[in-house]
This record gives sequence, structure tokens and C-alpha cells, in this order.
Amino acid sequence: MKKYAFLVYYILLATGTFAQSTKHDMHFDTLASRWDEAIPLGNGMLGALIWQKSDHLRFSLDRADIWDMRPMKGLHRQEFNYQWVIDHVNRKDYAPVQKYFDEPYDNEPAPSKIPAGALEFNTGSWGKVVSVNLRLADALCRVEWANHAVLKTYIHATAPVGWFQFENINTDIVPQIIAPRYQGEVKVSGDPVGGDDLSRLGYPQGNITKHGNNITYIQKGWNGFTYQINVSWHKKGLHTIEGVWSISSQYPNQRKNVIATVTNGKALTRGYDNDYASHSSWWKKFWSKSAIHIPDTLLEKQWYLEQYKFGAASRTGAPPISLQAVWTADNGRLPPWKGDFHHDLNTQLSYWPGYSANHLDESMAYLDHLDQNKANYKRYTKMYFGKDGLAVPGVTTLDGTEMGGWIQYSLSPTVSSWLAQHYYLQWRYSMDRDFLQHRAYPWVKDVAKFIENITVLDSTGHRKLPISSSPEINDNDITAWFHQNTNYDLSLMKFIFKAATEMADELGLKAEASHWEKIGSEYGDFALTNANELMFAPGMPYNQSHRHFSNMMSIHPLGLIKWEDGPKAQSIINNSIHLLDSIGPAYWCGYSYSWLANMKARAKDGEGALKDLNIFAKAFCSVNSFHLNGDQTKSGYSRYQYRPFTLEGNFAFASGLQEMLIQSYAGFIEVMPAVPAAWQNVAFENLRAEGAFLVSVKKAEGQISEITIASEKGGKTKLKLPFKTWFTNARENVEADQLEPGFLNLSFKPGAVITIKNGFE
Repeated sequence: MKKYAFLVYYILLATGTFAQSTKHDMHFDTLASRWDEAIPLGNGMLGALIWQKSDHLRFSLDRADIWDMRPMKGLHRQEFNYQWVIDHVNRKDYAPVQKYFDEPYDNEPAPSKIPAGALEFNTGSWGKVVSVNLRLADALCRVEWANHAVLKTYIHATAPVGWFQFENINTDIVPQIIAPRYQGEVKVSGDPVGGDDLSRLGYPQGNITKHGNNITYIQKGWNGFTYQINVSWHKKGLHTIEGVWSISSQYPNQRKNVIATVTNGKALTRGYDNDYASHSSWWKKFWSKSAIHIPDTLLEKQWYLEQYKFGAASRTGAPPISLQAVWTADNGRLPPWKGDFHHDLNTQLSYWPGYSANHLDESMAYLDHLDQNKANYKRYTKMYFGKDGLAVPGVTTLDGTEMGGWIQYSLSPTVSSWLAQHYYLQWRYSMDRDFLQHRAYPWVKDVAKFIENITVLDSTGHRKLPISSSPEINDNDITAWFHQNTNYDLSLMKFIFKAATEMADELGLKAEASHWEKIGSEYGDFALTNANELMFAPGMPYNQSHRHFSNMMSIHPLGLIKWEDGPKAQSIINNSIHLLDSIGPAYWCGYSYSWLANMKARAKDGEGALKDLNIFAKAFCSVNSFHLNGDQTKSGYSRYQYRPFTLEGNFAFASGLQEMLIQSYAGFIEVMPAVPAAWQNVAFENLRAEGAFLVSVKKAEGQISEITIASEKGGKTKLKLPFKTWFTNARENVEADQLEPGFLNLSFKPGAVITIKNGFE
């Protein structure tokens, strides 16, 4: 009978055992009056923000692949060459480098993500809004007015359509499409953070046409690109109007997308209710994947809102999470930092929570995007570095083309190594051998080839980059370059050869594994102070407040220095974190607190992680949970008090909380490794561990009472026991042996489940 245990387990999930609670919903007494406080809806490709502008209900509309893809003016010239940069650094003649590589990104409006437009409804005669609710269980937004008119709206989970339904209305309500202002006076120029004026793009103003209950907007962009917004609606009974909107994009010489008018016609035939049934079914399955229960209501709700945004922003078949994903700024300007793909931190942090939260399908969108652009990355690798292998620009367009900016991060040679960790994690958490063989190892192998090709042996026999950097340390000055490996670059280079060795060995490629192991052994030790603190680079200790904890990559996310390695590693971790806290947060962003919480969780410091997550949630988030980068409370948590919206801080927050509840990076499963003492009652269901194990745990009155582990693929793992004595259920498909103190060795057949209970019960 035990062979059916795993099936029963998943039937329970599918029937809503871990159903989403209404206590996590977003609820307000009025609609937001600005776009970055609006109710967010999305399905990975389409996005909408629901708010009020003047006395109009407004839907800010977005589509993930609406981009101005023109090449960055002034970037691709003769000087676009790594050796040229090295020569100028060595000659201490850096002004030309700054001019050629940095100025284009600052001064040019494109390439850039662009907003689609908006829908508006005149609701001024309906009285005040009395209730606004985002129901997470089915991603449905409901708004009610004083006259009892009600709006229900959602973006379908899998179809490229957004639905709206107005109930209890006695007059017609006609939507308007509001086009972005691509023509007009330029008021802002050369502001990549605040956003350049859309009118700098120079597009002709698009055409809006209306035929009955159908409005279409067509906008021409750069080089033959066009996009279309369509909204269609009809009356349903005496007092209900339902409608649908969609956006389609068309790039020349690419596969044609179904146009919005056709998509909407089919949707109206299906109807609001039929589409809602399939939409809500998708979200029910999404929420069945994992759940947590902690006594801190603020952090628990924030975690569920992060899961919601992850499901709304990342979906296979759509581009991955960029800086703002499907919620581009609706303020008449381009989005902060052009809404691009920042691979020096932002995309990586955005996908940290997907693995242990058991959302591997949504995480795959990231790797699909990287694989789709691989040929373009290889073109860049050969063009800029003059080497074979695989490098990825740190700042890219939708198709992976480089955009410039401070080249220490925008053209860093180790970016693809950090991206490689996500291939590694997807494999380790899924144990998908086909993925390992055909996607993960080929990516890692190509990156390892490149790093091997670009590094040289120094006089001591250690391998190094010709010039090295640590993202944004010393800004874009010549002193931002180091002639010895920074801890940032060194961490990523050590990681890539460690991963390549492990993957090749798993695939039985012994010669390749041996080669990668040899190359990896040629890198030196991390730069440490006499007090065992991680430095930026040899000769430069951590001596300044900075938002990017690049010197500590080896602790987290890479796990090269692990708490579990013993006293020396623990000293490095503790002292480096203490130094970080001591110098303080003057120039931190919200994501800095999220990242630090992850590190403190790895240091088994639950109190410290809790403190940093609370600061993030209270001080750096908008009322709609969006990460706004600066300290919105002006409480001294950062000198940055601005509010550019980016998403990586949100998702790094979720990862930090998950690290407090479960860790498996050190070769074994540890449950609740960094839970504060005050958290007496804690539980989680179906958090995922490396090895493709799903783990559920209950803690009551300060004692962990039981742990359930389900194995998808079979195999071996170890559990660090949180209690001295234990017992378990009958287990014909699981072997459990305590061969060493404090650990339980487990061997599973595929689909097997075991529950281990505290022996004192």
C-alpha cells in the first residue's frame, strides 16, 4: 500500500489541503492614487495595475516583450574590446573608457522596456470607493463603490487576456484606451534612474479606432516593431457589463503573434465565467505547491504576497522577471534603469525563492530565456572578449544584447558564472537528469571554458583575471579595477569549476571532471583581514557602506564558505556579517536587507534574519508590497529615500524566510535552522530540498513534533535530527539508519514518503 503514499499526498495537495487563506489578501478602503501603490495583476506576459487617476478607474497595461530594441548608440565601436579596456586601465588613462562605455547608457533613451498604455473608466458618479481587495487564492481584484457598483477583474493565468466585469450598474460604462505620450515636450533627459521621457523615443503617435463595443490602439515603434491593444465588451443582463482586453506584439522577421483583436474575440465567446474557472484552477494548483505558518503576521503575509508576485511575473512561455517585470511605470516616462535585465544581481535575486518554495516550473522561465539567447551571448563573447566559451552581459535587452553602463558589472566576465548557479540549483532541486545533460551542464561547461580561456597564471601559479572588479565598488573610477582577483570574481570562478566538476562526474564524464577539478584548484584563497573578515580584494577591506554585498558571495548565495565547515568558516561568516552591520546601512537598498537576512539565516542567526526581514517589509515596501529601493519611513535605515520600483528585493525577502525554515545546500536537510526562539509554533508544507525532496514540518510549543519527507526521484539524503529520540511509520520503500550522531541517513525509492516523529511524544 505504501507505493500509493506519494499519489495520495499529491491528491491532498490538489484538493486544496494547503489552500490560500484570505488573511493574506491585500485589502484597502480606497483605490491607490498612484501607479506604484496599485493592485498588481499578471500572468508572466501581461500585467495590469488597478488604481484611480483623478476620478477615473485606471488599468495600467503592460506586456513583457514590448521593447524598443534599437542598438545602444555609440556602444559598438572599435573600442568595444576587453583588451582595449585592459590597456587603458594599465596605462591609467581611464577617461576614454568612461566616455565610450558609460555615457551611452546614461544619455540614450533606448534600448528600453516601454509601457503599453492604459484603460480608463469614468466612475466619478458612483461615489467613493468603499472596498478594494486582491484575493490571492484566485488572483482576483474586487472593487466596490458607495453606490454598490462592483468591479471584478483578473488576468487569465494562462491566456493572454485580462477580464473585467462590472455589476450593479444602471448605465453604460465605456472604456477608453489611453495611449502613452510618444510625442510632446521633453522634460526629462538622460535620467536612467528616474526614467527618461517617452517622447525621446521619437515614435509617431499611434492610432485609436472604435467600432461599436470594440476599441483598438496600434502603435508603431522602432524598426518595424508594432504592438496592439484591444478592448471589447458587451452587456450581460440588465446591470452587468463584462469585457476583455489584450495586447499583442509583432517584431519583423519573427514568428507572428495572434493579434489582440482575434484573442479577444475568442475570449468573449468563451465568456468571463468559463475563463475564470480555468484561471482559478491554475492558481489553486500554484498555491498547493507549498505553505508556511509563522507567528509573525507581517512577515507571513509578505511572504505570501511575494509568492503571488512570483506566480504573476514568471511563467514558462514568457520572458523572465526583469527589473519591473510586467508592471512598467505608468508615469509618462521610461521605467527606472530602462526596465532591463540586470544580471549583476537583480535577475539572480528574483529567482532565489523559486527552488525551495517548490515553484520549479515558474523558475524555468529564467533558464528558457537564457538558453534562447545563448547564440547572442556567444556573439558578444567573441566580439568583446575575443574568446571562445560563454559570457553574458550584465545589462541586456530582451534578446540578450548588451546595453553598456558601468562596465565593471555591465560587461563583467563572471556574470555567466552567477547565472550558471541557477542551472545548478534547478538540477539539484529537481534531479532532472535530462535537464542536467542537455541544458545545465552544457551551459556550465561553456562558461567554464570561457573562464579558463580568459584567466592567466600569476607568478605564484594562481589563476587570475587580467583585471578584476567588484560590482559598483569605487563606482566607475579606475580604482574600481583590481590587478588581483576580487572576492566577488574569485567566488564565481571557484563556483563554476566546482559545479562543472560535480556535473561532469554525475554524467560519467571522468576526463572532463578531472580537468575542471584541476583548473579549479589553481585559484587562490579568499582575501581576508587579520580578523577573518572577507575583503573586497587583496589590499582593500570592506570599508564602506554599499548595497551590493559582492565581497560575501562565497557565503551566500554560492555556499563556498559554509557554517557547517567548522570553526574557521564560522569565524569568517560571523566576523564578515558583524563588519557589514558595524559599518552600517547608509547606502543600502531594500534588497540589501533581504540579502543580509539570507546570510544571517545561513549563520543560524534567526533573530538577526528576523530583524532584517522586518526592516525590509516595514520600511522599503509600498502599501501594495512593491520594493521601492529607498527607506520610505525615513527612519535611518538608508540614506536612499527615493522610490524606484524593482522586484529583486521582494523575492530575496521570500528566500530569506525560506532559509530560516529549511536549508539543504550543505549536503543534508536541516529544518528550522534559523528560527527565532520566540517562534514557538511554526509549520510548513512542501518546501523543497536539494535532491528533489519535499519536506513538511510541525513545531508546537517550542518542540519540533514531526517531519515528513517525500521523495520525487528516489535516492539518498541525510536529515539533521532536531530531537534526540525518534520513531517513524512503517516504511517498506524507505530505509532509515542513524549511522552518525545527530543525523538520520535516508534512502528512498521513487515516490516514497516517511514521517519522523519526536520520540518524546
